[in-house]
Amino acid sequence: MGVSLFKKEKGYVMCLACNHYCKILEGKTGICGVRKNVNSSLVLLVYGKIASWNADPIEKKPLYHFLPSTNTFSIGTIGCNFKCIFCQNYEISQEKDIFGEEFSPREIVEKAIKAECSSIAYTYNEPTIFLEFALDCAKIAKKKGIKNVLVTNGYMSKEAILLCKNYIDAMNIDLKSFSDKFYQEMCGAKLLPVLNTIREAHRMRIWIEITTLLIPGKNDSEEELTNIAKFIASVDKNIPWHISRFFPMYKMKDEKPTEIISLQRAFEIGKKYLNYVYLGNLEDESDTFCPKCKNLLIKRIGYNITSFLVNGRCSKCHKRIEGVFQ
Repeated sequence: MGVSLFKKEKGYVMCLACNHYCKILEGKTGICGVRKNVNSSLVLLVYGKIASWNADPIEKKPLYHFLPSTNTFSIGTIGCNFKCIFCQNYEISQEKDIFGEEFSPREIVEKAIKAECSSIAYTYNEPTIFLEFALDCAKIAKKKGIKNVLVTNGYMSKEAILLCKNYIDAMNIDLKSFSDKFYQEMCGAKLLPVLNTIREAHRMRIWIEITTLLIPGKNDSEEELTNIAKFIASVDKNIPWHISRFFPMYKMKDEKPTEIISLQRAFEIGKKYLNYVYLGNLEDESDTFCPKCKNLLIKRIGYNITSFLVNGRCSKCHKRIEGVFQ
């Protein structure tokens, strides 16, 4: 591994990958279950053990302002530093037994090139917990002209974010709620570190987009949605906000899906403060319009993309549109 995200202390090692800062005793693992103290050294049990991989449309991450209409080579391991009771990928994120096919970083990059992908996305489960492997891949990918994406819950440590500076080009960061109580009770985490990651990633000029899964009765009040939109705008009103529909999953299988009217209400709240708001897993409200002249810039029907941008600018008023378009 090219980087080291731990420090030795008397009687334990402290993991520096995420904001849990787990103090791990000899022979034990941290909260994520994949970072283990072995002889006073931290071993990443899932290094190179890829549980899921695929060439995906970049829009699936979702990233709408980052290399639109290209494919990204998506990889993930098992494990997560969150315990979300509504997890959409719980089969791998909450898995306890280590499994996955062995790949070297170079092999991952070669597979991305063979699949004609413009980027590699570290996704499916939380990439922070396998960040050493992700960065080893990213360093090789950058030399080959391939960009790198993290799809993350945003619970990265300050040490981990700094390591990403020269290698990660984009992030989709989950902002699951604007309530610390929600984070503690439903995810086993805290809100503030996520907000700090959003601020810091933006400061480092990593392209970021935000996703919120709208769960009925949990994080969909007008007050909370307004607070989320205002926070994003306080960082940059040009950060795209993806609002996604909840479907019953994992430990919330008895809940109802988000009603369409709730998604539309959230969209209208977001548009009061932000230039780019999208309803993520609905075809409605997924197009991009120029915030200045309202000209249609990118038409999306599923993953069929038609772009009317000209060199990253509106074809009508020539405003530069925020994002990474080449």
